[in-house]
Amino acid sequence: MSEFKAFSLLTSIIERLNLKGYIQPTPIQKACIPLLINGNDLLGIAQTGTGKTAAFSLPIINNFGQNKTEINAKSTRSLILTPTRELASQIMQNIDDYANGLGLKTQVVYGGVGRQGQVDAIALGLDILVATPGRLLDLIETGDINFKSLEVFVLDEADTMLDMGFFNDVQNIIAKLPKRRQTLLFSATMPAEIEVLAQAILTDPKKVQITAETVTADLVNQRVYHLEKSDKVPLLLNILQTPDYKKVLIFCKTKYGADIIANALEKVSIPAASLHSGKTQAVREKALQNFKDSTLRVLVATDVAARGIDVDNISLVINYNLPEDPRNYIHRIGRTARAGKSGMAMSFAVENDVRQLTTIENSIGQAIPVVIEQPFHKEFSKAALQVKKPVKKQGKKPVKQKGKNTNNRARKK
Repeated sequence: MSEFKAFSLLTSIIERLNLKGYIQPTPIQKACIPLLINGNDLLGIAQTGTGKTAAFSLPIINNFGQNKTEINAKSTRSLILTPTRELASQIMQNIDDYANGLGLKTQVVYGGVGRQGQVDAIALGLDILVATPGRLLDLIETGDINFKSLEVFVLDEADTMLDMGFFNDVQNIIAKLPKRRQTLLFSATMPAEIEVLAQAILTDPKKVQITAETVTADLVNQRVYHLEKSDKVPLLLNILQTPDYKKVLIFCKTKYGADIIANALEKVSIPAASLHSGKTQAVREKALQNFKDSTLRVLVATDVAARGIDVDNISLVINYNLPEDPRNYIHRIGRTARAGKSGMAMSFAVENDVRQLTTIENSIGQAIPVVIEQPFHKEFSKAALQVKKPVKKQGKKPVKQKGKNTNNRARKK
């Protein structure tokens, strides 16, 4: 029996959840749904993959399904603001699935595609609008949307908005909203700017926090490979010889680098594509859908493009380049530990990365095991290793990797 029935959701919503195989609520859903049904403002601290979308969308859908009302032209009863086009599209797909059969009017708006279809949909009045900041501000400025009917505002991935330079846009949008509303703010982390924003827009909020560190420490099997920069592609090809890694997400620093890696994999008949802001929206959506469908085995992405992407059953995450911000490390590897499942995360580190690696280890409170027996292992110099600082708890011993290319290993030694 579905445990979602305890929330007194509409029968049609329960049926849709059953069809998707959702029987037991995740911790954030269990904590948030009753509070939101009760009308509370909410501050949620949780990373992508914890079930956050259902946590905030199910109460909205349930409320609007039970309480149909006339909506002003060019307005919406709820606004969900999110940083990227991929995440906006993903949220909309889930909402349309949960709300199937309830007759709610929904629309997603973002840049990179024609605006007229979006304008026409908004003109009729909406129950739920999912939007990215840039296109929404454009629609506000041209008078194609107002917020006379707004009841609920959701600000999703608030820290990503800050990282991507959308903070002023978000504040400008909030200034256009009615003061009387239910407000939900979700963020994976709480930098000072987000704390100030939360205090400004939330009224007597309830706080729910699902820590990313728990996912990192308990569910993801982490490894780091010490190597020369020139050996990164050969090591990647060596790792991908393992057939168990059926769906692989690779993070790299630049758009150019993502294209190079994807092309290198395609040349050896490994289905791969790159995902970054330099691609058209149609190309990005196709690559993401093919990865979800397992038509592509490997997706190579930059942090900006991949932040917030929720794809099931990723078997391996590879940090081709270490992130500058340790928070991004947690976001990245969390892509492979979903719904209580375990996952594998590998990081490539050159000698100049030692300081970044140490910062990450201190952030997660553990030393990441080094794979010694691999074809391209490099012993770092004592001078480089002197920058290492003690982590909060004892790390694991170096790991021996079972694999091929033993001749290469002998050559490197």
